[in-house]
Parts: sequence; C-alpha cells; structure tokens
Amino acid sequence: MTGTGSGRGRTVLVRGGLILLGLLHVSWGVPAVLAPRWFFDNFPGFGLNWTAGYPPYNSHLMTDVGAAFLTLGAMLLAAAWLDDRRVTAVVLSGLLLFSSLHLGFHLAHGGTLTSTDLLASRTVLLAGVIAPGALLVLDHRWRA
Repeated sequence: MTGTGSGRGRTVLVRGGLILLGLLHVSWGVPAVLAPRWFFDNFPGFGLNWTAGYPPYNSHLMTDVGAAFLTLGAMLLAAAWLDDRRVTAVVLSGLLLFSSLHLGFHLAHGGTLTSTDLLASRTVLLAGVIAPGALLVLDHRWRA
C-alpha cells in the first residue's frame, strides 16, 4: 500500500483529521484557560463530569491543561494548513505521546468515577490515541 492513495484522498482524510483534532483541542483549551473552575466541574459536558472525578480542584493545573490543549490544537491546525509531511509527522507524534501518557494515567487511576463513566472516559481516551496514530500511519504510507 506504500505510495498509494491520491493526493485528494490524503487531503480529505489526513488534513480533515488534523482539523477535527485541532478544533477539539481548541474547544477544550479555551474554557480551561478562561474558566478553569467551570471546566473542572463540567468537562466533558453533556451532563458528564469526568475531570471533577479527580479532585481536588486546582486552578493552576486546569489553566495549564487548557494551555496544553490550546497549544496542541494550534499545532494540529498549523499542520493541516501547511500540509508538510515532516510537520504533520512531528505534530501527530507529539499528540500521540501526550495522548498515550494521558491514557496511561487514567488506566492506572480511576478517580471517583462510576464504572460506567470510567469505561466511557477510558474509551474516549483510547480513541484519542488511535486517531493520531492512524493518521500518522496513513500520511506516512501515502507520502512514502
């Protein structure tokens, strides 16, 4: 499969994935920076309170988490815009590292989440590892 796939197909899938991941991270980063207590009490939304399952609240930590999400989001969006193989590889590798470490923590620590919320949060975090990994592999194969 090396070298297969059209430039258009690559653009739609990889760049679209970069944009989606970038917008998700920005959407998490903005409230964490601007309203860290609200973010802690309400993330990820939809009546779920996963972050609050890891007390105690710390405004400095929440603001730093928001800054990390905003940074990742900006880098993902820049990679989509620049459409450069090396930039894409570096940004997706960085996100893959962050997401893997984040998942690892949550696999080792359940906080005070119910079993249903714990399973759901870990599933979402696993998707956060799979997505950049898959995009990295696809981009490498299509550009090799």
